[in-house]
Amino acid sequence: MNVRPLFDRLLVKRTEEPTRSRGGIFLPESTKEKPVEGIVLAAGSGRVRDDGSIASLTVKEGDRVVFGKYVGTEIKVNGEDRLILKEDDVLGIVE
Repeated sequence: MNVRPLFDRLLVKRTEEPTRSRGGIFLPESTKEKPVEGIVLAAGSGRVRDDGSIASLTVKEGDRVVFGKYVGTEIKVNGEDRLILKEDDVLGIVE
């Protein structure tokens, strides 16, 4: 199944959290938080303005982005967790 986001939406794959602390201690699953960083897998065509024209997105495929903890909608694509969110929910691009 392929998913193509519409308008100003993005399809994001969350990055994996480390399983060890800096001191080398293994972290149990219950202490891990959802990652707030991910890679953009697909981007929509752009935001529709009031006059009907389309404003292109700043974020593009392949960008590493930072977003809020509780934003977007989680879906499964080919058995893997993905996140669909609006470009407005992106806090920044990691360079």
